[in-house]
Amino acid sequence: MNYETQLLGDSAMVMGEDDTRRSRKRLMIGGGIAIALVAVAAWISMRGAEPAAAPPPAAQVPVVTVTSPGQSTVARTVSATGSLAARVDMPVGVAGEGGMVTRVLVQPGDWVRAGQVLATVERSVQTEQVRSLAAQVEVARADAKLAQAQLDRAKALVGRGFISAADIDQRTATRDQAEARVRVAAAQLAEQRARTGRLDIRAPAAGLVLTRTVEPGQIVQAGSGVLFRMAKDGEMEMQAQVAEADLATLRPGNGATVTPIGSQARFAGRVWQVSPVVDPQARLGIARIAVPYNPAIRPGGFASATITSGSGSAPLLPESAVQSDAKGSYVYIVNGKGQVERRDVTVGQVSDAGVAVTSGITGTEKIVTSAGAFLAPGQKVKPEPLKAG
Repeated sequence: MNYETQLLGDSAMVMGEDDTRRSRKRLMIGGGIAIALVAVAAWISMRGAEPAAAPPPAAQVPVVTVTSPGQSTVARTVSATGSLAARVDMPVGVAGEGGMVTRVLVQPGDWVRAGQVLATVERSVQTEQVRSLAAQVEVARADAKLAQAQLDRAKALVGRGFISAADIDQRTATRDQAEARVRVAAAQLAEQRARTGRLDIRAPAAGLVLTRTVEPGQIVQAGSGVLFRMAKDGEMEMQAQVAEADLATLRPGNGATVTPIGSQARFAGRVWQVSPVVDPQARLGIARIAVPYNPAIRPGGFASATITSGSGSAPLLPESAVQSDAKGSYVYIVNGKGQVERRDVTVGQVSDAGVAVTSGITGTEKIVTSAGAFLAPGQKVKPEPLKAG
């Protein structure tokens, strides 16, 4: 009995110790939870004291520069290309009967006056013919002088009855025939001298020698072709090929600027002739632009030209304001609601001053001058006027 009683006592003590441990554990857990609650409450109170966070920012409205260009006076121009040539191209060949060339007196690039000798042809035979005809003239004059003397003596004797009136008529006719032979001989001499003079190859007018295709010792004749080519007075021109539609806007007197290919130099010229016909295949016509002589203007070369065909009024925009895509050229304008709208336009002359717009806008709109490629129709923007200068 005692053993069982002791066993029960020990069991009671163990159970008492277990209860004590559980109670302590519960107190520790409860204390931890209380501390955590206090900490959470303190954190919430501190967060409540801080200012409320700002709401997320709204989408930024882009600022764009706009301009209202109005109307400007814009020169209407036509661009063209073509070849350079002498304004009056003079081919020079053999005018006489020809022969062997003895001297060539000029070179390409030389300036010559009208009638100046360019080359000479051997003339020994022609010189002797001139001498022979000159002698015949002297014989004819002597015969005419003798016939006149005989007529004078006959007239002195007619009053005495020694000479009849018929003799006077005969002697008068003889004198007239002798004088006619003098004129014939003189004409033949002048003709031969002219033929001999034509052996010299001369400049038909003052100008610039462009080419030479003859050398001393060469045999030339009337069918030998062109020996020299000249530009009359050195005047040059550009034969600009112009589209059919543009050709109708050109008139003689229109100003032009000619730029030879390969040169940075520009030459002022003037349209002096507009072709009355159009090539039926290429649909192009020729506008001939006169330009003054300059070593950079070489006949046969190629050049570009800008021809001023008139002037008119049109809005003038910066190049950055005009966009283009598969549908054509367009600009963006800002409407009354501050939204971007696309407006299709027709572009005219492009110059250093800007792009002339011939249709699509009036110039009173608020036109976006830059960043148009990053905008979309209907997009909200903040317009800012373009600063002058």
